[in-house]
Amino acid sequence: MFGIEFAPLNIPMKRRLQTAAVLQWCLCFLLLGHSCCILAVVLLFTRWWWFSVLYISWWIFYDLDTPHRGGRRWQFVRNWTVWRYMAEYFPIELVKSADLDPEKNYVFGFHPHGVMSAGAFVNFSTEGTNFSQKFPGIRPHLLILTGIFWMPWHRDYVMTSGCCAVSRESVEWILTRQGTGNAAIIVVGGAKEALDAMPGKCTLTIKRRKGFIRMAMKHGADLVPVYSFGENEVYTQLNNPPGSFLRKFQTKLQKFTGFATPLFHGRGVFQYTFGIVPYRKPIHTIVGTPIPVEKNENPTEEEVEALQKKYMHELTVLFDKYKDLYDMGNHELDFQ
Repeated sequence: MFGIEFAPLNIPMKRRLQTAAVLQWCLCFLLLGHSCCILAVVLLFTRWWWFSVLYISWWIFYDLDTPHRGGRRWQFVRNWTVWRYMAEYFPIELVKSADLDPEKNYVFGFHPHGVMSAGAFVNFSTEGTNFSQKFPGIRPHLLILTGIFWMPWHRDYVMTSGCCAVSRESVEWILTRQGTGNAAIIVVGGAKEALDAMPGKCTLTIKRRKGFIRMAMKHGADLVPVYSFGENEVYTQLNNPPGSFLRKFQTKLQKFTGFATPLFHGRGVFQYTFGIVPYRKPIHTIVGTPIPVEKNENPTEEEVEALQKKYMHELTVLFDKYKDLYDMGNHELDFQ
């Protein structure tokens, strides 16, 4: 009707719950942080003004650095059933290609960013795909935009899943202040790579991203390449080739705000034609074999570049090993 494909009425309850789980995550991702900022201001003009004042005072004078110091993980939140429904929606699969030694620390490089990094969130910030069972003794910390931790209340909710700020201080804290068995997961391409998140594309922003390499070398943490097949398939994005007016505008806005603004759409709750809910397309996240890294607190630029090239080679090997299995056989990684 009117070019809109409506969902049938006789959908099993389990599938409806899966859709609801993904919808709440999308709404939290897109709206919760900004809504909390507005609420904090609105409360100041009501008889509940003291609630905002107390929270902001506690935040600024006591809790400001927590996102950079290991966060505040609540395991029972990571175990919520809603995350299993979310994982089943696509579905999302976490594939282990090698064991990880809990007596070591790791820096995971996650690729590609996708529009919302659904695979990164479900696999490493929840137990929706049983991370702790597959990698016993490893505590994952997904590192996300620091700006998110400037949003009242939303920051606290995000930290319960184990997320921390993607900053040098944060990585150093995870790798040095919490013993061993820690994994700092960095979505290497960041917000910039989100603008290339389109079905069929394997464009990775990595050539100028050396910070995670330096951190791994400084602390002797093994590097682990991670590739998430299907991450770019769950949304359709408005075409924005490099050099176009739209791409230039998006790039400037991203540099100014720190947030990417891809113009995307998926499906809706009751129809399959448009909306913010991602398509039901499988995501297979492959955790590669660790790359041994010797501790070097003051590496030269040549040493950093050599390790980066090795990392990119191992990432390519990982991609080529699994691409035929996940219908990407005629694709190659495009490093930018």
